[in-house]
Amino acid sequence: MRHPLLSCIPICLALVLAGCQASLPPLPAWQSSEGRDSAQLGQIRELSTGRLLNPEQLVERLAVAPRVLVGEKHDNPDQHALQLWLLQALDSRRPQGSLLLEMLEPGQQARVDAQKGGLPADLPKALDWQAGWDWNLYGPIVREALARPYPLLAANLTPVDIKQAYRQPSTPPGSRSNAPAVVQALGEYVRAGHCDLLPASQLPAMLSVQQQRDRRMAERLLDAPQPAMLFAGSFHARKDLGVPLHLIDLGAQGESLVLLLAEVGEVIEPAMADYVWYTAALPAQDYCAQLRKAP
Repeated sequence: MRHPLLSCIPICLALVLAGCQASLPPLPAWQSSEGRDSAQLGQIRELSTGRLLNPEQLVERLAVAPRVLVGEKHDNPDQHALQLWLLQALDSRRPQGSLLLEMLEPGQQARVDAQKGGLPADLPKALDWQAGWDWNLYGPIVREALARPYPLLAANLTPVDIKQAYRQPSTPPGSRSNAPAVVQALGEYVRAGHCDLLPASQLPAMLSVQQQRDRRMAERLLDAPQPAMLFAGSFHARKDLGVPLHLIDLGAQGESLVLLLAEVGEVIEPAMADYVWYTAALPAQDYCAQLRKAP
C-alpha cells in the first residue's frame, strides 16, 4: 500500500506552486474610440508562428528574456495603459531589473534617482519632464517605476549629443545596423516622418540622429540591470530597423524580445517583431497638414 503522506506530495506540491504564481493584474479598459468592432482588437499574435496568445502566455514568454523592447505609438492612451499592465504583470512573475524610457534624457537621471525616497506633489517639475511627452500618458508608468526597487533609467541622447549628430552626421559601426536595406528604409522613414518637407541635404543629418538614438538605447539596455525593459517608439523597437540591430552589432548575449503595440488595421510583419498586441485606435489625423501650418 502506498503511504498516505507520499500520495499527498504531488497534490501538495501543485498547490504550493499555484500559490507562488501570483495572478495577473486586470487588463485596462479600452480608451480610444476607433476599431472597437474589429475582430483584431485585443489580439496578441506570436509572429514567428502566427499563433494567437492570451495575456498570460505572452507574459510567460517575455518573463524569461533578459531584454524586452516594447514599441509604442506615442499618443495612444491604450498602448500606455498596456505598458503599465506589462510592467506590473512581469514584476509579478520575476523581479524586474530595470525600466528604460526613450522619454528620459541623461541630464534628468539625477532628478529621477532623487525621487526614489518619495514622490513630490509636482513630480513633472521635479523630474524636469519634457513637455513634448504627454505626462497624462506617461505619468502612471513613471510613478509605478519610481515606487518599485528597480531603477528607472534614461535611454535617449542628450540635447548636445543630438546637435552633434545633426551637425556632423555619422553612423555607428556595425554591419547589421548599417546594412544598405536598413539605411534605405530608415531614410524613407525619416523623409516620410517629416512629410517631405525636409530638404534632401538635411536627410543624412536626420538619419544620423535616428541611428545614434538607436545605438544609445542599445548601449543603455546592455548596461542596465537585467531583466531590462525599454519603452520606445515603434521604429526604435523594430527588429528589422532599430535598437535590436544595434544590440547584435554590440555583441549582446542572450535573447532580446520585441513586442510592438499596434492599432487595429496596422500590418506588422514577422521581421519587425516577435509579438504584436493590437489596441484600439485614435481617430485618423493628418499630422502632415498640421506640420505644414506650423511657422
